[in-house]
Amino acid sequence: MRAHQLTLPVLAVAFAVVAAPLPGDAAESTTPAQSDVEWVEVFSPDGTISRTAVPRAVETRAAPADVAADVVPIQETGAPDQRFDLVFIGDGYTPAEIDLFHTHVVDKWTELSAVEPFKSYRQYFNVWQVDVVSNESGVDHDPTLGTARDTALDMGFWCQGRDTQTERLLCVNQTKATQFAALAPQADQVIALGNTAKYGGAGGGVATAAGANDQAGQIAVHELGHSIGKLADEYDYPNDQYTGTEPTEVNVTTSATGAKWSAYLGQASPDGGVVGAFEGARYHLHGLYRPTENSIMRTLGREFNLIGRDAMIEAFKAKIPELR
Repeated sequence: MRAHQLTLPVLAVAFAVVAAPLPGDAAESTTPAQSDVEWVEVFSPDGTISRTAVPRAVETRAAPADVAADVVPIQETGAPDQRFDLVFIGDGYTPAEIDLFHTHVVDKWTELSAVEPFKSYRQYFNVWQVDVVSNESGVDHDPTLGTARDTALDMGFWCQGRDTQTERLLCVNQTKATQFAALAPQADQVIALGNTAKYGGAGGGVATAAGANDQAGQIAVHELGHSIGKLADEYDYPNDQYTGTEPTEVNVTTSATGAKWSAYLGQASPDGGVVGAFEGARYHLHGLYRPTENSIMRTLGREFNLIGRDAMIEAFKAKIPELR
């Protein structure tokens, strides 16, 4: 492998953690002002997914002179503008642990690329490893709340101590993470791995996962469903009837007939069962429908359903000229 030593000026804008509350979502109308909170996806060891509102972080930027790291190509198959570029950055890895970080990156990419349609389109991905070096090993609040580590990206459980109700919510300084990820030739999705074996992660523009935990790689699969396929979450909460407009995402609908995906109705789906219309999706128990009982957009460890898989493939084709 070859490594490139790169530096980059500080970026002007950091990725948001998750999308803002959705129009027509009455259940979120009583939450704190959007300027005061971030909505973060929470992933549990049993595969269930939920969201929680945490106080918005006041993030510091890394000084331009400090934004320097080796960039290692894990897999380079073509020009970045004709590939999907997946960038792994790490936090809590000391200089002596960069080889360990490399092992964690390879393991997570191996797990991700075993899931369809990534498996069939693996050769159209570039995968980059940015060797962010920390002064201390590990992440904040591990093993207990209050434990502090001197790390480059300020990653920590309990969402860096902002949410003392959700231990496994592993958050990162999005601004710094974005700065370092931009050292790679291109970053279509960024995944920050923490040097910890405790299960944990969070969704967003910079998704996070526990580097040494064998289950945490499924977080990347789910997040790429959002960033590449533009898929909606298919999990729900016991909140009020959805009364908003028809969602733009292809995998959720207000129609109990499933007419939005009529071409697929009755077909066997790789996530199990057949395509139909199942009530409960996009954070609402009533009024919104998903195509199948249980896909990766609802529960980690599952496959994409037919609608989601085809949306991913269409996104591949839209970006990669040789697939058109």
